[in-house]
Amino acid sequence: MNMHEARRKVLLTGATGFVGRHAYRALVDAGWAVRCATRNVAVAEQRWPNREWVQLDVSDAASVSSAMTGCNAALYLVHGMATHSDDFRREEIEQAQTFAAQAEDAGLSRIVYLGGVAAPDDASEHLRSREEVGQVLRAGSVPALELRASMIVGHGSLSWLIVRDLAARLPLMVLPRWLESRTEPVAIDDIVTALVLGLDMEMSESTWYDVPGPEVLSGRQILERTAAVLGVREPLMIAVPFLSPRLSSHWVRFVTRADWSVAREVVVGLKTDLIAEDHRFWELTGHHELVAFDAAARTALDAEHRDPPISGPWGLVERVLRLLGRHGS
Repeated sequence: MNMHEARRKVLLTGATGFVGRHAYRALVDAGWAVRCATRNVAVAEQRWPNREWVQLDVSDAASVSSAMTGCNAALYLVHGMATHSDDFRREEIEQAQTFAAQAEDAGLSRIVYLGGVAAPDDASEHLRSREEVGQVLRAGSVPALELRASMIVGHGSLSWLIVRDLAARLPLMVLPRWLESRTEPVAIDDIVTALVLGLDMEMSESTWYDVPGPEVLSGRQILERTAAVLGVREPLMIAVPFLSPRLSSHWVRFVTRADWSVAREVVVGLKTDLIAEDHRFWELTGHHELVAFDAAARTALDAEHRDPPISGPWGLVERVLRLLGRHGS
């Protein structure tokens, strides 16, 4: 029996979230039986009635144990920041400890965790928590693979929503110094591929890898490229040295549809470069054809267009700016 056959059923935590929704089909296509975990099974079953659902509260050991029963591996896509708790960092660590302990009792052979690129010592609570959760999972007895990504480009991604709304809605933008920070945006399709490959790659012990996209881009370049894909004029950007990420989060609150309490932590985390240490994961797994930023952005916008049109004043602003962009091209 090979490794893939030995780990036939996978517990997909965060199954109703952005990454989990995209990962489900890829896991099925790869031959996995997928058990989808969520806090609210009734709502999930109504939307996706043909999937196996199980109730999961990662703060409750009995709930975690029950969800894992009969599974061979797990994708850990839990993120406590969205709970709006004042102490989400501590809660995330405790949840990861519970998950790792129950994984040992359940006899899981692999945990794959999607975290964030390592940040400097003065990182935001959001980035520091991502790193600490990875450390906890890797410290457990069940081999854990931590995959570290920066900005994920896809419809439903919080960081993409912030960028998309800024580019679509602001013809004039104050450019804080932190928008010169660089990152390596990665398409959701490549992230899903990494998660599936991570379930089967050979590992002698717990470890981590960065999963960067194919281009290094500054925040300013990301906004410019997004505006071009959207078909609006490139925003006029006025550089200022004094607008900090924390102050900037307030105008982000005004412009974007993203939940401000969560978006604030994401924006504060942008004050420094978030660059991968290397591209070893892609090299080891043979996945070399990474999706370029513009193509990933177009895919995200195509998915968005299948939703109802944006209503209200900002919807009107976007339509006007697209019209001006076409006339100005």
